Amino acid sequence: MFRAASKQQTTASEVPPRPELTLVKNEPPSELRQFLTRGTPAFRRATVALFLSGFATFSLLYCVQPLMPIFSQDFGVTPAASSLSLSLSTGFLAFAIFGAAAVSESLGRRSLMFISLLGAAICTIVCAVSPSWHMLLAVRALEGFLLGGVPAVAMTYLAEEIEPRGLGGAMGLYIAGNAFGGMAGRVVTGTIAEYLSWRPALATVGILGLIAAVGFLYLLPPSRNFTPRKGFDAAFHVKAWGGHFGNAALPLLFAIGFLVMGSFVTVYNYAGFRLVAAPYNLSQTELGLIFTAYLFGIVASWAAGLLGDRIGHFIVLPIGVLIAALGAAVTLSSSLPLIILGIVLVTIGFFVTHSVASALVGRLARSFKGHASSLYLLAYYLGSSIAGSVGGYFWLADGWNAVVAFILAMLALCLISALAVARLARR
Repeated sequence: MFRAASKQQTTASEVPPRPELTLVKNEPPSELRQFLTRGTPAFRRATVALFLSGFATFSLLYCVQPLMPIFSQDFGVTPAASSLSLSLSTGFLAFAIFGAAAVSESLGRRSLMFISLLGAAICTIVCAVSPSWHMLLAVRALEGFLLGGVPAVAMTYLAEEIEPRGLGGAMGLYIAGNAFGGMAGRVVTGTIAEYLSWRPALATVGILGLIAAVGFLYLLPPSRNFTPRKGFDAAFHVKAWGGHFGNAALPLLFAIGFLVMGSFVTVYNYAGFRLVAAPYNLSQTELGLIFTAYLFGIVASWAAGLLGDRIGHFIVLPIGVLIAALGAAVTLSSSLPLIILGIVLVTIGFFVTHSVASALVGRLARSFKGHASSLYLLAYYLGSSIAGSVGGYFWLADGWNAVVAFILAMLALCLISALAVARLARR
């Protein structure tokens, strides 16, 4: 039944857009598009380039996460305040995504992504020499704003340029780059911070980001199925964004992005505070190594994309949410190995859910896929920013038990949304 539902929804996604939006559409008809097909050199270059963009984005964005206990101590701020080093970045990124989707319509996908990656890498290097907490927060906010030019545009490039039957796998590989970057940034900063300090740790991540940005520019093929739009038409963009709320499935996918990302970031934000304290007393290096759980996320996101293409995205989506919820419950144990197992399960469940939801946004958006991607990622990063900071108040109220209760409540809403998307497909 679900397999048939997936096929039915795919057909529905090919229905032409509503007449009032067709007049301003800036992509060629499907029969005239020149897609990048699996097995070709151009396809491989594109997927590697977008893997690098995901690596750079997430390593630069999340490299501060294992440093939060150090920030709290060095700058004399609370755990909730130390989380602002991440929450400000993700919050500004969320709103910058709106502008990025519009700017990329005139500047072009490839150019905007490169400028964003380059600027964000430079910001991370500046953070390494920031003399005060407030300056560090200001630069991190600017960095988040600049990174807004990457995620939605990358998802749009994939949806426009990759052949539909290979989109799930390509999207999964892109998100695997996100996972690898998130892991590498956290492990690098956690390890270097223990033996040197947090300043050379951030500088190292910034330099890696510069290298990834140059590699991305060299490898990514120019767009074939996108025509830049001259000028800026605010009414057009408002109509394009608003039109996606007429598709009942898309708002549910936006909610899933908010809830699953909020749950995931909350786990990683406050697990560090729990594990550096007694009875675990983990060092910064040991804490950083816990982020190697992202290796499972790399495999999970790639496998989820392929599995969704094969058996149906609407089957895989709720499975990912349930895996994340199981992992959150397992972290309630007092056993360190079980806590780590729970974090691994949360990581797998998150990347499965995000990979499939991202692919569905690209497939179900009937037109203006860049605007649909920007709405999904606005919700996604708002989940990181809002829930990531709100979780700190649960931590202060009743420790890890309260944090997990907060996470499970979000994942319950996420599961309801995933099942509702599947019901819409069956109709």
